[in-house]
Amino acid sequence: MMTVPAFRARKGSGSPLVVLTAYDAMTTAAAEAAGVDALLVGDSLGMVELGYDSTLPVTMDDMLHHAKAVGRRRRESLLIVDMPWLSYHTGTRDAVTNAARFVREAGADAVKIEGGRKRLDVVRALLDAEIPVMGHLGLTPQSVLAMGGYKVQGREQDAAAALLEDAKAIAEAGVFSIVLEGIPSGLAERVTAGVDVPTIGIGAGARCDGQVLVIHDLLGMLPGTVPKFVRRYADLHGVAAEAIRRWAADVRAGGFPSSDETYG
Repeated sequence: MMTVPAFRARKGSGSPLVVLTAYDAMTTAAAEAAGVDALLVGDSLGMVELGYDSTLPVTMDDMLHHAKAVGRRRRESLLIVDMPWLSYHTGTRDAVTNAARFVREAGADAVKIEGGRKRLDVVRALLDAEIPVMGHLGLTPQSVLAMGGYKVQGREQDAAAALLEDAKAIAEAGVFSIVLEGIPSGLAERVTAGVDVPTIGIGAGARCDGQVLVIHDLLGMLPGTVPKFVRRYADLHGVAAEAIRRWAADVRAGGFPSSDETYG
C-alpha cells in the first residue's frame, strides 16, 4: 500500500507519480484497477458531482460524504482529501479539527490545502497534529474571485519569483508534495528543481515529478469542452447516452423486458 513516505521518496526517481481524482466507489474502483499511486478527493466535486460553477460552495459535509465513500473502497492507493474553502482559512484550530475528521472518519492519509507562505501556520499546525499535508500553488481554484477567473498564473517575472519562494517555504515547512496548477512549464520545471518534495502537475507541463487529472475530464464523463491541459482518453458520456437511448427505444417498442429478463 502506498504511504506518505513512499510517495515522497519517489522524488527524482525517474518514475513519475500518477494521481487521479476519485469521488465515490465507482471512480475509486476504476482508478485502483488501473494502478494509480494516489487518489485525490478533490473539491472539484463541486463542479463534476454537485453541479456548482466553482469549488467555493463545497462544504465540509460535502467533502466528508465523498471522502468516506472513497475511503471505504480504497485498497492500495494513497488517499488525499482536499480541505474545502473556509475549513482552514479561519485559524489553525479549525484547520486541525476539520483535517482530523478526514483522517478519523474517511481514513485519509493526508489533506491538501491551497496557498503558499500565508498558509505556513496552518501547515505547521497540521503537521504538529501528525496530519501529512500536500500543498497547492499556481491556479488555486479557491482563490478564483481574487484571481478574476481561472487564469494561468506566474507568467510575469515577479509572480513567478513569488511562486517559487512560496514553494520553497511550504516545502521547508514540511509538506510532502506540491500540486502545481495552471503555470508555465518553465516555471514548473524551476519549482521542481528547487524543492526536495515531489511536484504534481496539472496544466504545468511535463517536467513535474508526477501528474494529476480530474477523472471526469480524462474519461469524458461530462459533455462540453475541457481545459487545454486535458487529454481525453474516452467518451463515457457519449457511450452512456447511446446505451440509454437504446434501452429507452426497446422499452417504448415493447422489447424490454423480454422473457429472458422476466421471472416465471
